[in-house]
Amino acid sequence: MTADEPQRPDLARELIARATESAAHRAKRVRDQLDAVQLGQGRHTDHANTNVLRRILAEHDWPGHRLVGPHAARAAWSIALHSDDDPAFQRAATTLLGRAVQAGDALVQHWAHLHDRALITSRRTQEYGTQLLLFADGIELCPLRAPESVDKRRATVGLPPIAVALKTVRRRYMPDGSAEEVPNVVLAEAA
Repeated sequence: MTADEPQRPDLARELIARATESAAHRAKRVRDQLDAVQLGQGRHTDHANTNVLRRILAEHDWPGHRLVGPHAARAAWSIALHSDDDPAFQRAATTLLGRAVQAGDALVQHWAHLHDRALITSRRTQEYGTQLLLFADGIELCPLRAPESVDKRRATVGLPPIAVALKTVRRRYMPDGSAEEVPNVVLAEAA
């Protein structure tokens, strides 16, 4: 085995497949292309993904770069990020991801996003400004602690200034300057 090969390629494949399916579903949801049954199926998929990641965390701790490779580690992060129906799990995943960051086995930017998401799902204010709401008439930040110092906090975790991040998200989700027919959705990827 080389240093570039993950220790558990089986887990890597499973995480990537699950995260890829969920991302495709979320993309359709953002474009309002799902009916009520499909929305329910998406919630069921997110719940099943949470349970799979919960098992992996119990058996292996955070599935970082060494265990599953960078692409699958990102997939694990995405699954944890979208485990909104289980805030306690999301907080626990944040802790384990933080330990992996300290061990050099995960990205601090992923931790910052998951930390913010766990705060938001626990009805608290976010720290890094990574969690946004997409409305038909624009994008706004979820509640943010001390907005005047957010760029300093973002810099400590390698994130660009909030104005740059918001511009990127607006360009991605509202290329013509509007988001007509877009339902309210929490965004996290680009901020």
